[in-house]
Amino acid sequence: MPRLDGHFWSCSGTQEQSKSQSAATSRLRAPRTGDMLTLITSILNQAYGSLLNLQTAQLLRRGFVLFTVGVLFALVLNLLQVQRNVTLFPEEVISTLFSSAWWVPLCCGTAAAVVGLLYPCIDKHLGEPHKFKREWASVMRCIAVFVGINHASAKLDFANNIQLSLTLAALSLGLWWTFDRSRSGFGLGITIAFLATLITQFLVYNGVYQYTSPDFLYIRSWLPCIFFSGGVTVGNIGRQLAMGAQEKPHKD
Repeated sequence: MPRLDGHFWSCSGTQEQSKSQSAATSRLRAPRTGDMLTLITSILNQAYGSLLNLQTAQLLRRGFVLFTVGVLFALVLNLLQVQRNVTLFPEEVISTLFSSAWWVPLCCGTAAAVVGLLYPCIDKHLGEPHKFKREWASVMRCIAVFVGINHASAKLDFANNIQLSLTLAALSLGLWWTFDRSRSGFGLGITIAFLATLITQFLVYNGVYQYTSPDFLYIRSWLPCIFFSGGVTVGNIGRQLAMGAQEKPHKD
């Protein structure tokens, strides 16, 4: 009997000791597991923060490039309109820089940045990545055609503004068909032309500047065609910049 009791107590003591060891081991493992989860979470947060900073930096660079393009467009194209007496500014707001009001390049640059960043965002939202003629050579040709349309609006002489408007409308649709052909591009171009025309009507109505021989309320009837082709052109530039920003991380 004493031997059985001793054996019983020794077995129970061994079981309690093994339980205490397993409990201690689990207590030791728990902090290690928690530390691993904390480390993984920290790494993921750092990676997400780095990715977010990279995307923000790329967005700012693209916006700056688009703003610069819009300013250059405004200076060159508005100079042509002013020289041909299509657009008239009051003498007190004319600056010496390309005979244009100071706010025109700033407004056009801001609009170009917004439109150029909006086009790839809409493509991504609709799930329709634009891949038609995605190369800088095509974008440069699109810019050349857009400049040609603006040049035609100031240089060509037609019997009336309706003939000029129909010609520029056909050229603008041809620009979209040649360099875009996307539903999102067409829809955004129409929206931009509509909003820009309303804003221009408001500015002219309040005497900020004026057009000679207006035939569409206070402006020329061909002006929406210019806005449409400009939206498509800036949208193609924005898409190409976005494509280049997406390809750089893969190359690295």
